[in-house]
Amino acid sequence: MDAVELARIVLTLLAIVGVGWLLRVTGVLSPDDARPIHAVIIYVGLPALIFRSVHPAPLGPELGVVALVAWIVFAITALLAWLLSRLMKLPRPVAGGFILAASLGNTGYIGYPVSQALLGDEGLVRAIFYDAFGTVAALLLVGLVIAQRFGERVGPPLSPLREVLRFPAVLALGAALLLRPFPVPEVFSFGLDALASLVVPLIMLSVGLTLEVRRLADRPLTLGTLGVVRLLVAPMIALVLGRLLLDDSAAVRLVALEAGMPSMMLSIVIGARFGLDTEFLAAAVVLTTMASVVTIPLVQIVAG
Repeated sequence: MDAVELARIVLTLLAIVGVGWLLRVTGVLSPDDARPIHAVIIYVGLPALIFRSVHPAPLGPELGVVALVAWIVFAITALLAWLLSRLMKLPRPVAGGFILAASLGNTGYIGYPVSQALLGDEGLVRAIFYDAFGTVAALLLVGLVIAQRFGERVGPPLSPLREVLRFPAVLALGAALLLRPFPVPEVFSFGLDALASLVVPLIMLSVGLTLEVRRLADRPLTLGTLGVVRLLVAPMIALVLGRLLLDDSAAVRLVALEAGMPSMMLSIVIGARFGLDTEFLAAAVVLTTMASVVTIPLVQIVAG
């Protein structure tokens, strides 16, 4: 894919985000209206998209390597973020948010549509494995522990296994893998296609509805450092690992793409649950989402 085609795809996605932003600033919709949209995406659109993509797709051993890359990138960036938080002497609620936002990318919510747009259906399948077996697993098995350790609020402990079993994207992936030997009836296939087609425009619209630039005024140095780790260091680590461990150049581009996604929106929910600084987390999500419009194409050009 040349730079012109890459720019066209990114600008198209950005234009849909802009529509969501215009709907908010003109008062047609409010940020609260994004909540039902999120629910439709999480519980309907994304599971349909995952099932439809994975069920018929040829699966190879490189998918396990893709997930392994996700875990290594998470481990390195989380350690780096922890060291930087100590160096900057961040308060514990901010430090916990810094570590989560720097090490966990939005590899599903934004990663899926961007991966599909840039790398096609094969790229989407790889993105699903990067997200489900990499990012989501890291969030539930390690991210929750980080949030509990740095947060100021004590609550009932969460069970990682229970959280996995309740996560719609993981359930859809499991169903797609279990039902691979069986054909999907055409009537269901048509319905899945219709529901899956909702995902990209709804995700981009919801991003536009929730972006609030005013939150970026606080802690500019901390946010800038976080952005560099999340959007530049992480994908460069993935690019090096991909070139070492993967033979397919498209798979290498995919791991670099997913590793460079903006900070995970779910980190705000986790932060609120355990008493992290949610204002800082929201600012991190906004900053990295806006900056990723520039960094994603740059990383893809470097990846070749």
